[in-house]
Amino acid sequence: MSKMEVKTSLLDGMIGVGDMVLLEPLTEESFINNLKKRFDHNEIYTYIGSVVISMNPYKNLPIYTPDKVEEYRNRNFYELSPHIYALSDEAYRSLRDQDKDQCILITGESGAGKTEASKLVMSYVAAVCGKGQEVNKVKEQLLQSNPVLEAFGNAKTVRNDNSSRFGKYMDIEFDFKGDPIGGVISNYLLEKSRVVKQPRGERNFHIFYQLLSGASEDTLKKLKLDRDFSKYNYLSLDSATVNGLDDAANFRTVRNAMQIVGFMEDEVQSVLELVAAVLKLGNIEFKPESRTNGFDESRVKDKNDLKEMCELLGIDQSVLERAFSFRTVEARSDKVATTLNVAQAYYARDALAKNLYSRLFSWLVNRINESIKAQTKTRKKVMGVLDIYGFEIFEDNSFEQFIINYCNEKLQQIFIELTLREEQEEYIREGIEWTNIEYFNNAIICDLIENNQNGILAMLDEECLRPGTVTDETFLDKLNTICAEHLHFESRQSKNSKFLTDHTLPHNCFRIQHYAGKVLYRVEGFVDKNNDLLYRDLSQAMYKANHSIMRALFPDGNPAKINLKRPPTAGFQFRASVATLMKNLQTKNPNYIRCIKPNDKKSAHIFTDSLVCHQARYLGLMENVRVRRAGYAFRQPYELCLLRYKMMCKQTWPHWSGPAREGVEVLLSNLAVSPEEYSYGRSKVFIRNPRTLFFLEEKRRSCLEDLATLIQKIYRGWKCRTHFLLLKKSQVVVAAWYRRYAQQKKYQKIKSATLVMQSFIRGWKARKILRELKYQKRCEEAATTIAAFWHGTQARNELRRLKEEARNKRAVTVIWAAWLGTKARMELRRLKYEKRSKQAVSIIWAGWQGTKARRELKRLKEEARRKHAVAVIWGYWLGLKVRREYRKFFRAHAGRKIYEFTIQRIIQKYFLGLKKTMPSMSPVDKTWPVRSYQFLDGTHKELRRIFHLWRCKKYRSQFTQEKKAIYEEKLQASEIFKDKKALYPSSVSQPFKGDYLEINKNPKYQKLNSMVEEKILLADVVNKINRANGKGAPRLFLLTKNNFVLADQKTGQVKASVPLPDLSSVSVSTQTDGFFALKLKEGTTSAAKGDFLLSSDHLIEIITKLQRTGAAAAGRDHINVDISDEFLVQFKQDKVCVKFIQSGLKNGSSAACKRKNNRLLEVSVPSP
Repeated sequence: MSKMEVKTSLLDGMIGVGDMVLLEPLTEESFINNLKKRFDHNEIYTYIGSVVISMNPYKNLPIYTPDKVEEYRNRNFYELSPHIYALSDEAYRSLRDQDKDQCILITGESGAGKTEASKLVMSYVAAVCGKGQEVNKVKEQLLQSNPVLEAFGNAKTVRNDNSSRFGKYMDIEFDFKGDPIGGVISNYLLEKSRVVKQPRGERNFHIFYQLLSGASEDTLKKLKLDRDFSKYNYLSLDSATVNGLDDAANFRTVRNAMQIVGFMEDEVQSVLELVAAVLKLGNIEFKPESRTNGFDESRVKDKNDLKEMCELLGIDQSVLERAFSFRTVEARSDKVATTLNVAQAYYARDALAKNLYSRLFSWLVNRINESIKAQTKTRKKVMGVLDIYGFEIFEDNSFEQFIINYCNEKLQQIFIELTLREEQEEYIREGIEWTNIEYFNNAIICDLIENNQNGILAMLDEECLRPGTVTDETFLDKLNTICAEHLHFESRQSKNSKFLTDHTLPHNCFRIQHYAGKVLYRVEGFVDKNNDLLYRDLSQAMYKANHSIMRALFPDGNPAKINLKRPPTAGFQFRASVATLMKNLQTKNPNYIRCIKPNDKKSAHIFTDSLVCHQARYLGLMENVRVRRAGYAFRQPYELCLLRYKMMCKQTWPHWSGPAREGVEVLLSNLAVSPEEYSYGRSKVFIRNPRTLFFLEEKRRSCLEDLATLIQKIYRGWKCRTHFLLLKKSQVVVAAWYRRYAQQKKYQKIKSATLVMQSFIRGWKARKILRELKYQKRCEEAATTIAAFWHGTQARNELRRLKEEARNKRAVTVIWAAWLGTKARMELRRLKYEKRSKQAVSIIWAGWQGTKARRELKRLKEEARRKHAVAVIWGYWLGLKVRREYRKFFRAHAGRKIYEFTIQRIIQKYFLGLKKTMPSMSPVDKTWPVRSYQFLDGTHKELRRIFHLWRCKKYRSQFTQEKKAIYEEKLQASEIFKDKKALYPSSVSQPFKGDYLEINKNPKYQKLNSMVEEKILLADVVNKINRANGKGAPRLFLLTKNNFVLADQKTGQVKASVPLPDLSSVSVSTQTDGFFALKLKEGTTSAAKGDFLLSSDHLIEIITKLQRTGAAAAGRDHINVDISDEFLVQFKQDKVCVKFIQSGLKNGSSAACKRKNNRLLEVSVPSP
């Protein structure tokens, strides 16, 4: 259909008949042909009134897109072509708007597409309901529960590659707005016999193959598994791989889905360990071993698989090995141990494998329910979705097929009852007479199976519980005796002689004529499967396992709760659960989806008439159509009927101003429809015969053609007139614009010519005036220029004369200075020569003085050019002579003495300066005066070291014993938290006070102080975190030498007193929060209520004192302090993960704890 087309009814563009109620003539052949015609055109959905028939297309169709969801959203059920979305929308709107609880019953054979139909219903409801973070989270958890349950509960069968081997009923809970807030899943009869044995062409549950194909090598190594399927006896090899199924990708999907649903990582690992244990269990083989009493005893052949399984589950190998060899029978106070032969050992092994997997599956369902259950206790609206096994007829039918077919009988019974009741209620509600119709009631078959006195299940339970020898043959004999005369029971050995020569009925079988046809059941295994026994030794061995979830799976193995009563049989449990399901379904408004598979080859485009006909018969579809058509084949509200057919009558077209019912009456009277063909209800018009509806549709189609012609005529006339008026208007506009344009062009030319002439005239005048001004200016500037040149010449001549005089004066000065210098150098050379004959010291000194003199001379030469150089040089010379004469009065060792004196004076000055600039007496003060002289560097450093040691000694001498203990606590706090806890740096400057409440002085706490006999080392107010909502309640925290106590802040009543030896460890985060968990040892009296999750402003001090005092009380080195942003806390029986995250809160805000789900508390810590 193109985007421009809009369908307003399922009758528009209909392929075949969209609603079987309108099929004419109604025969079984026309019924099947209509389904085939629609199936060939990819129309897989067909209605029977409000019932949806769904054909499995065995291919992907583009009819489940988001656009399709929006197309069917908030639309009338019959407004668009048949679709599963229409039924889902109708159910959801009834629940949301009319406050009616709904249930959607999906039935059909195995492989008919029931599981996919349930997924489509859930995905549609999730798409159309409200949005929001919490709502989206709930929707995602509900949808992601499907992959988990499919992996553990589905398997490949000969009829279906993804067959549900369990029944599932999900109640989706909604709030008053229609937003999902949770759900509850119920599972029925997992086919656990598949764990140990699969029929040819089928395989075990998906999870085994997904684990071996998709798990990483590291995971397989931890689980002690190998990827080769052939190494495991419980896995069939002929169908290990399935076309179209990617086990590796599906395993990743399952892991992701478990995380979304709310499974912790350790829970996922525990589940995988149990799956691996089942595989290992299947590889355990036994051998006979003769005993002295003549009986054979079973022994394990190869103990490697047994050892690996015990390591996975944490079981003592010898305990499990004994449980496979002996069985303890208890009768009142007596216990008797009997040996198991090889056959019994294999039976025990398989029974353990089936029970382990079945209980694991039930645990998974309960765990999912914990995560998805509604958190609010307000009244909820409920929509139930039932996806349960279809009717099964195999070559070899056993106890499982019998139970499955019994469930389908009950569903068929409730379908018949609710369909007839709904039809009758609608006629009564609308005031229409009801005509009763004959139909097959399968209550007689249900009674044959479930009757409490003579029902097959009751007799099977009676046979299992009676003393004496009980076999499948005795059970069959009992059936032959009691049920022989029943019309729907057949047996070769019954009293009814007509089956004695029926060779299609073996002697060890019985046959039941179900509503879907006759099914032959082989009686072998009925008693054992109904008993479903697991030896008590095995359940007790499983209970002793050191595994996180094994005790929850095997509570019957608890030695303290031994029950000598036989557990209820599988048949009894299933009958009770089916009765509960039926009672639940009868309280809700039913919606039906009847799934049909078109062929047995799982191939698209193949339609097997006989197979579809068989399914249509046992589903009772023809009876459903007849019931629907018994009164009236079609009904429609007056408003919609008038809207659809009003163009066929002049009085109602185009608008009817009166009530809709009167308009319909005028319409039908004008069309001359026979009054026997319709009836008027309170809100709907009822049409008896489909031919009448087709007549109305044909008449409407003819009227629509006439209306279309009229509309086309009017539209074409309007279009031509509009086009002509547009052309006329355009011509006037174009002419006006052209005339305006022509005048503008002419004006622009005249204006341009005028401007050119004006500019030429103005330019000629301007140039003339400019020439005159230039001439006058040149005349005025000529005299100034000549005078300037004359004055310049005179100035240059004067400058040259002055330069010549300056050069002459400077030459005389330079020559005189050069002469004086030469004379001084000659005298200097003479004096040097004289000094060479004297002592070496005098020569060196003279050389040094000569060098100084020369340097000074160079300086004076420059000065002498402007001053009296001769006088200066002469003065230096006289000074030199005087020094030479004065030198003889000095001693020979004066230099050394002066050096020593200078050094002593420098050191004295250094020490006096050091005294004035000495740093403070604080040991943490790292300042030290700057070194004055480089040669004192070593002394400077040594003095700094000595001074630091001295002031540290003085500081230590001031400590009392109490102060010393505080500093030891500070040192221990540094060892625990430094560079590990972000809160630690801010606590360094805060002293450890201990008693923050002044509990000894405060009269409010006198009673509490008297109750605590020991000395209180620490008293503070902490917040105890509540698991239910993450909020804190104030408590008094008291620490003594041997205990820590939690008391109520207002009353002072002691809430908990825990001995310090019972304290196992303490967990804190790495961030700036004050949360900490006190973990208690398992098995102690104090651990009965679980661990404590607290928060305090003095976390560093509390943990430090706890570790010092607790280690001393428990006689150990220390108490373990775990610093991590994610840790587990034990609350009674459940473990809850506490996770710390950085939030966008301001730094001044405090950390906030919030409950995310039943297994997760999230603490938001302000960013630093």
